[in-house]
Amino acid sequence: MYRDGAGGLTGYHGSMRHKLVQEVNSVVQSTAATVEEYLTELTEECRWAISEVRETVLAHLPDGYHETMQHGMISYVVPLETYPVTYNRLPLVYVGLASQKNYMSLYLMNIYAETGAEQWFVEGFKARGKRLNMGKSCVRFKKLDDLPIDLVGMAVARTSVAQFIELYEMSRRKS
Repeated sequence: MYRDGAGGLTGYHGSMRHKLVQEVNSVVQSTAATVEEYLTELTEECRWAISEVRETVLAHLPDGYHETMQHGMISYVVPLETYPVTYNRLPLVYVGLASQKNYMSLYLMNIYAETGAEQWFVEGFKARGKRLNMGKSCVRFKKLDDLPIDLVGMAVARTSVAQFIELYEMSRRKS
């Protein structure tokens, strides 16, 4: 996917799913089978921060998404029962949450995929006086105070399952 200077999509290269897998594969992954097991692997400070972000995600998550472990991180996905036609036969990841060696990551696939959403998110970050450290589909943070948690909630609440599936299908048609 290529972005123009205004943050809009000008074309696609691969799928948004592929971008998440590329980013996740470049960092340390957990082998935890459950979210609870994952949280126990973390240091106390990271566990607290990840738990706070997790609570925000769960409080704002639109109906139809499910929490699970996927790609070695806490993931909020469109279950295969809802949308089984994925390129890799795994549920579509909508949001991911991970603790890495030197930082934590919040993957917001709707912000990456939806035209105008990235600009909205960047502007929201700036308006709250926070410094944004953002990759292609992730926001990196070292402590909870680095994240405008209200904006995270708004970003999570922004896209229904049906809208996210439509974004995914558009990315697959154009790749």
